[in-house]
Amino acid sequence: MAIPQLSPEERQAALEKAKAARIRRAEIRDELKAGKLTIEDVIGMKEDPIVGRMKVSTLIETLPGYGKAKAEKIMRELQIAESRRLRGLGERQQTALLERLG
Repeated sequence: MAIPQLSPEERQAALEKAKAARIRRAEIRDELKAGKLTIEDVIGMKEDPIVGRMKVSTLIETLPGYGKAKAEKIMRELQIAESRRLRGLGERQQTALLERLG
């Protein structure tokens, strides 16, 4: 697939949109870390196009007391692919994740 040729204005608009999405995901992670949101709240927002693109491993690592190693272990046990994003979680995976972490 060829990379589309964008005008400088289109490129700038795309960069701004990507920046806004990164900021929104960072805000969600900060709220989760601070206890303002639960993991159930965040998974419930998976239909949001910005939140839905967050990786499941990043979500787990955000939780207090969890790091990269624990996140990888949990994902392996629950048979969730390393590259899986929130939007792509199946019903069983979502239920298992909530039972394990919620």
